[in-house]
Amino acid sequence: MSSFQNSIIWITGASSGIGEAIALELARYRPKLILSARREAELQRVARQTGLPASDVLVLPLDMADTARLPAQVEVVRQRFGRVDYLFQNAGITQRSAVVDTDFSVYQRLMDVNFFGVVALTKAVLPLMLAQGSGHFVVTSSVAGKIGTKQRSGYCASKHALHGFFDALRAETHDAGLHVTLVCPGYIQTPISLHALGPDGRVHGKMDENQQQGMPADDFARRLLRAVTRKREEVFIGGKEVAGVYLKRFLPGLLSRIVRAMKS
Repeated sequence: MSSFQNSIIWITGASSGIGEAIALELARYRPKLILSARREAELQRVARQTGLPASDVLVLPLDMADTARLPAQVEVVRQRFGRVDYLFQNAGITQRSAVVDTDFSVYQRLMDVNFFGVVALTKAVLPLMLAQGSGHFVVTSSVAGKIGTKQRSGYCASKHALHGFFDALRAETHDAGLHVTLVCPGYIQTPISLHALGPDGRVHGKMDENQQQGMPADDFARRLLRAVTRKREEVFIGGKEVAGVYLKRFLPGLLSRIVRAMKS
């Protein structure tokens, strides 16, 4: 995957899970990396694990919900590396609560991080990519971005919203040399369910069984990078749960019955 070699690649959510796995897999191709998340100590750990020279890795802590600061952080990247070739956006939070029980503030938090933060960083990076005449946005959605399931109403809504925004962006910027890949993971072995928000916004604190038995994150990262090099517009990566996307398209009534019967 020579397209990654010496490229300037920004990864959000890089302190754990999918973002960390992508950073470690990309490091094999000797790019220059920008690693972002809220926890600086964890970002420094990932930076060391990449084995890349310190000059080739910028640890740049950021909070996706603090959208006002994102343009200044893009400027830090521009001054350090001059460009951004790939922006992998993985930062996100999920939930575990029924609609009737969920405080509205939980929905606001989910949309702030999963949607508005992603849009804000995209808009801050977009002028740089347009000036370059090239660039690739890689956005982590979810199978839940295609299917609504119990206890995840706000998470599903935030991921569905990403598809509308980035499909539009892809159409607008294709002739300018830019690309957009939306990736929809199924169950991947990450700590996302541990940090899920409960009905009152407090942390769920439990590992879902499906998550524990999901695809290893490093396997996911390898498959994603292959899809990115092929400039796939949308890719589904996971186990049998990915079949739900096709049931939604061709047999929606059957999928609806399956979702109703699923455990919360």
